[in-house]
Amino acid sequence: MLTLRTYEAAAKERLPGPVWDFLAGGSGTESMLTAGREALDRIQLRPRCLVDVSRCDPRTELLGAQLAAPLGIAPMAYHQLAHPEGEVATARAAGEAGALLTVSMFASRTLEDIAAAASGPLWLQLYWLKRRDLMTDLIRRAESAGFRALVLTVDAPRVAYRPRDAANGFAVPPGIRAVNLSSEVMAASHGSRDGESAIARHSMEQFDSSITWDDLAWLHEVTSLPVVLKGVLTGEDAELAVKHGVSGLIVSNHGGRQLDFARSAPECLPEIVAAVDGRCQVILDGAIRHGADIAKALCMGADAVLTGRPALWGLSHSGAEGVEGVLRLLIDGFEEVMALMGAPTVADFGPSGVAHPVCGSGR
Repeated sequence: MLTLRTYEAAAKERLPGPVWDFLAGGSGTESMLTAGREALDRIQLRPRCLVDVSRCDPRTELLGAQLAAPLGIAPMAYHQLAHPEGEVATARAAGEAGALLTVSMFASRTLEDIAAAASGPLWLQLYWLKRRDLMTDLIRRAESAGFRALVLTVDAPRVAYRPRDAANGFAVPPGIRAVNLSSEVMAASHGSRDGESAIARHSMEQFDSSITWDDLAWLHEVTSLPVVLKGVLTGEDAELAVKHGVSGLIVSNHGGRQLDFARSAPECLPEIVAAVDGRCQVILDGAIRHGADIAKALCMGADAVLTGRPALWGLSHSGAEGVEGVLRLLIDGFEEVMALMGAPTVADFGPSGVAHPVCGSGR
């Protein structure tokens, strides 16, 4: 398995059609599935020569956690759709590779089992539910299990219309469930109906779409863990996030599964970086397929990147070994780019390393 494309092809062949569509599909016209990739491909690298790159060190620190490279796995629900071990295998692989794992609140393995398998840092992702007691319970369990941060997804007051899931009448299959929440709360996600996504129906039933910036005060009161917001795409919201005490921002289009026709995450990254001006950490999530993508994100001001679907491709192929294989391809590719860019440390990547309309031609 020498490229991520080979993992993708294998996953598409192995997984049932409706499951593949759920993992691979997007919202609306699905225009956002390719927008981030196209934006990254437009960015050109500007290498420097005659730099000592005999030793390249990709290590970095993110919210106090040491990482082997500025790379993590984005939150995705129901890893058991891809492999029976689910998030336990993903956690094992992330630890072996020295990468961050962000665990979805809709994980198909318990927080405690995931933590027991992990040797690297874990963050817990949350949607804001109408029942705050359930959120509080998850946060307490995450704290006890050693999770290091909370990631609040803010671009999904409801799940957008996803035509593939509607066409398939997609529902979470029997035998797989979000085990960290009660069966009663998750019941709607398992009810298949023709022409309707059970995932979307569940979000309408359980997500609190009335929350505002003021509600973040409650989250800060409930926990001492750092709070990271996922799905911020404008400088205005980045500025508000900093004012409301967040420790990090994940610039993300939700894998192309929420607002159709939005600006892609890579295009938004420079605006977010400028708005926060070093006051919190910034992470790019989406369309990361090559080690060079990590370099491009760092040059535009990101502290790290997250990859999503490729981890599930690897998981479906060979469990923990496949996930680690995906991560190793990205990390090894990044190390090669470090050497060829004349950037032996993560700190050596900066604005002069890229040429692109959204961030200038370098200086």
